[in-house]
Amino acid sequence: MLFDQIASNKRRTWILLIAFFILLALIGAAVGYLWLGSSLGGVILALIIGGIYAFSMIFQSTEVVMRMNGAREVTEEQAPQLYHIVQDMAMVAQIPMPRVYIVDDPSMNAFATGSNPQNAAVAATTGLLAVMNREELEGVIGHEVSHIRNYDIRISTIAVALASAITMLSSIGGRMMWWGGGRRRDDDREGGSGLEIIILILSLLAIVLAPLAATLVQLAISRQREFLADASSVELTRNPQGMINALLKLDNSAPMQREVDSASSALFINDPKKESGFQKLFYTHPPIAERVERLRNM
Repeated sequence: MLFDQIASNKRRTWILLIAFFILLALIGAAVGYLWLGSSLGGVILALIIGGIYAFSMIFQSTEVVMRMNGAREVTEEQAPQLYHIVQDMAMVAQIPMPRVYIVDDPSMNAFATGSNPQNAAVAATTGLLAVMNREELEGVIGHEVSHIRNYDIRISTIAVALASAITMLSSIGGRMMWWGGGRRRDDDREGGSGLEIIILILSLLAIVLAPLAATLVQLAISRQREFLADASSVELTRNPQGMINALLKLDNSAPMQREVDSASSALFINDPKKESGFQKLFYTHPPIAERVERLRNM
């Protein structure tokens, strides 16, 4: 059953990654149409940038993501409890021992990254280590190790790279819109067909809405994988109550004090920003209450 879910996740994720590249191509076409005079040129430029981001993250994902989040690598002597729990969970999951990192932050959180189980890493905050008991820590680390075993980390890492590329292109387009003008926009102002004006409006909308669309694709990639990682953690620990207690503590935790890049926030087990109101609709994680309910019904 679990392996069927993993295979299904992989298939769905490839579809979502194709959607990511289509979105990247669309914003490239918009930028190219407005400022390069060529939609095709913009698409090629966007795909090159996206490809560079994706490949750099695949081959250097651990270092890049850990540096983005201010994590420091620790040894067995420096953090024996965390190191041994990661070691135990990796052994049960039958994957190589991940590298272990700590983020100096009083909030409770953790994440895993890497392109495959051979170069993966797990990070936990100092707040998580200070508050949770061993059973709860095993649940959290089991969740992160499950992301590694299920190859979620590769997809999440690529999604972070593509979301960053889309956000960067959108930012460049927005700044050029206000400061750089643009030949295409000036030409249309002087006089253009109705079709050109429609394309102009659609291009501007694409630049404005692309980061939101990228967030929605990340949300679709992340949510089902969180449910599966919770269930996989229980399979590893044989202790559903430990995972449930950990999630309940995470639900009541404060947001992280250090700045977290929006593109990498989907990697965390718990939303690091704890935003409220309208922004809650765009959480990359399902509500913790729903995750707890699913575990109780297993």
